[in-house]
Amino acid sequence: MTYAETLDYLFTSLPMYQRVGKAAYKADITNTVSLMEHLGHPERKFRSIHVAGTNGKGSVSHMLCSILMQAGYRVGLYTSPHLVDFRERIRINGEMIPEEAVTAFVETHRPFMEDLKLSFFEMTVGLAFDYFARERVDVAVVEVGMGGRLDSTNVITPLLSVITNIGLDHTQFLGDTLEKIAAEKAGIIKEGVPVVIGQYQPETMPVFEAKAKECHAPLSVASEHWRVLPDWKVEHDGVYVGDYPCEMTGSYQLHNVATVLEAVQQLPFSVSNDNIRQGIARVVTDTGLHGRWEKIGEKPLTICETAHNADGIEVMLAKLSTIPYRHLHLIYGCVNDKDFRHILQMLPRERTTFYYSQPSVPRGLPVAQLAEAAAELGMPGEAFPDVHDAIAAARKASDPEEDLVLVTGSIFLVADALSPR
Repeated sequence: MTYAETLDYLFTSLPMYQRVGKAAYKADITNTVSLMEHLGHPERKFRSIHVAGTNGKGSVSHMLCSILMQAGYRVGLYTSPHLVDFRERIRINGEMIPEEAVTAFVETHRPFMEDLKLSFFEMTVGLAFDYFARERVDVAVVEVGMGGRLDSTNVITPLLSVITNIGLDHTQFLGDTLEKIAAEKAGIIKEGVPVVIGQYQPETMPVFEAKAKECHAPLSVASEHWRVLPDWKVEHDGVYVGDYPCEMTGSYQLHNVATVLEAVQQLPFSVSNDNIRQGIARVVTDTGLHGRWEKIGEKPLTICETAHNADGIEVMLAKLSTIPYRHLHLIYGCVNDKDFRHILQMLPRERTTFYYSQPSVPRGLPVAQLAEAAAELGMPGEAFPDVHDAIAAARKASDPEEDLVLVTGSIFLVADALSPR
C-alpha cells in the first residue's frame, strides 16, 4: 500500500468519530487491551504523562512536551484530532511519524484490526504506542481523546495524571452534569500516581478528591498555588517567581500555563527554570501546534481559533475583548452534536458581521440549517458551504487596517481553513 492508499483505508474503513460521530464511539477499552496484548504491550515500554480535561488538554500536552524537549529529553506526543495531516497526532520531538511507519503498521496489523473491528481511534492509539516503544522515547505525553475512564489511551500507567478543567461537552457520552463528566475524567487517576487538577471547581473537586483518596494518589490543584497574570508574570503561593510568556497568545493560556507549572513540579525529571521558560515560549515552534488563536492572514488580521464548546467560546471572547478592531467579521460553523443555538447567543453582535459555514466532515452541521437558526436568533448572515469562500468574502468586505476576521466554532472548520483548497 502507498501512504495515500493507507490513509484512504483508515479514513473510510475504520469508524472515525470526527467523521461519523456516535457510531464510532465505544464505551469500553476491551479492544484496546486486546490490541496492546497483540502488539506485545508497548504501553509498558515507555514512561508517560496522561492529560485529560474539557478544554486546554491539547495546549497543556504541547507545553509539557516542549518543556521536556528543552530539557534534552526525547519526547513522544500523542494528540487528537489532527487539523491538516493525520501524522500530527503522533510526534517525537516535534517531528511527525514518518509515512512509511504508518503504512508498515497498517499492512502488518490490518488482519487483526479487521477481525477485532477496531475503530479509527483505537488503531491510532496502537500505532502511537507501538511507535513510541520502538523509538525508545524517554517519555510520552498522551492526550485523552474523550472522557478518560473508557478512553482508549487509558491503558497506560503514567508518571503523572493531569486534568485541566471540566465543562459541559460530549454530554451524550459523558453525562449531563459537571459531576458526571468529572467522574469520567477522574477515570485516568491510577493507584499511587500523582494527579494535578488544573482549575478548582466546587462542583467537581469532591469527585476528584474521592477518586484520588480511593487510589492513594497524591492530589494538587494548580489554581490554588499558581497565578499567571495577563503580562505573563507568575506568582507561586503569592510570591513572584518570574515571567513565563507563552507563544500561544490566547488569554485562556494563563490557566494552562499554571497547570503546566504545577505538573512540572510533580515530574521526576531534571528540568530547569530556563527549560520551563523556553518550553512555554517555544511551544508552537517546538511541537507544530496549530489552531489556537493562530494568525492566517494580515490586512485584515485573520485569526483561526478552535474553540468549540461554551467554555471554550467564553475564554475566546475574553481574548477577543483585548483586541482592538473597528468591525468584526465572524465566520462560524460547527458539528451537529453541539448546542449551537446556545453558543450562537454567546457571540458578540455589536460591530459584527456573520458568515456561516460548515466543516467538511459528515458530522458537519449543514450551513443552511445553521444560518436559518441564526437568523431566528436575530443574527442573520450569508451561508458558505466552503469556509474558504467565507474567508474570502469576509476579507473582501473588511477594512484591511482596522477590521478583524475570526474563524471559529469547530476544530474541523479550522482544519478546513488551514488546509489547501
